Amino acid sequence: MSADKPTRRDLMKPVQLLGLAFGAALFTGIVTLVSMGFFQQKPGDELQRALVVAAIAAGVAFIAVLLIVSLLLLAVDPAQVQKTVDRPVLLPEDEQHDGDGRPDAAASGDDKR
Repeated sequence: MSADKPTRRDLMKPVQLLGLAFGAALFTGIVTLVSMGFFQQKPGDELQRALVVAAIAAGVAFIAVLLIVSLLLLAVDPAQVQKTVDRPVLLPEDEQHDGDGRPDAAASGDDKR
C-alpha cells in the first residue's frame, strides 16, 4: 500500500477508539455516582444501588460511544481526507462560480437586466 493515502485504521486506531469509549464511560460513571450521593454518608444499601446504577450507565455509555464513533468512521472515505476542497461543497460540480461562491451569471446564461 502507498504511504501517502490514509487508511481507516490510520484515521482512528482501535486503541484510540477504545480509549475514547472508556473515557466517556468513566465520566458517565463518576457523574452518576456523584449525582446519586455515593460520596456522602448513606446506608449501605443506597451505596450499593448507586454502584449498580453507575456501572449500568457506564456500560451503556461505553457501548454507545463505541458504536456511534465506529459507524461515523465508516462514513468517512479515507481517500477524501487529504483532498483539498476549493469550491462550495453543496453545489453541483458542473456549475461555474465567481469568486464569492455565487453562480456566475455570465457562465450560466442567466442575464437579468
